[in-house]
Amino acid sequence: MRAPSLKSFRYAAVLGLMFGAVSLGEARAANPLEMNFWLSGPRYDGAVADCDRALPTIATEFWEKESTFWNSSLKITGFSAVHETAFRPWQSDNIPRRYCTADAMLNDGKVRKVHFSLIEDGGFAGYGSGVEWCVVGLDRNWAYNPACRAARP
Repeated sequence: MRAPSLKSFRYAAVLGLMFGAVSLGEARAANPLEMNFWLSGPRYDGAVADCDRALPTIATEFWEKESTFWNSSLKITGFSAVHETAFRPWQSDNIPRRYCTADAMLNDGKVRKVHFSLIEDGGFAGYGSGVEWCVVGLDRNWAYNPACRAARP
C-alpha cells in the first residue's frame, strides 16, 4: 500500500475549505420537506403502575448488581411499608413518574430504605415502564448520593 502523497493532502485540504465556505451561509428555517411533521411528540397518558409492581424488578436488579459488580452475596428478601411519595411532582408536560419508598429486608439481617420511581415509557427503547431505584447505604457507585437523594422527587 502506498503512502498518501503531498498532492492528495493538498486536494483534501482544498476540498475541506470549499465545503467549509459553503456552510458559512446564513442559517434559515427548515422548509416543509425538511421538517419532521409526522413526529408530533410524545403523548403521555399518566398511566404509571402502582408501587408494588416494581418490587420484583428491584429485587432482581439489586441481586444482579451486587453479585456482578461488587462480588457481594447480598439479596433483598422482602419489602414492607411500601408507599407512594409523589406522582408527577413537576409540570404536567414532563414524563410521568411515580415516586415510592419502601423498607427492604436484606439477607444480612438489616432493613434499609429503598427509594424508587416508575417511569412511563421508561423501559428499554421506550417500551414499557422503567424503574430507577436506590438502596440507602448501598449506593456504592454514588449514582444517587448523598443517601439516595437523587432518587427522590
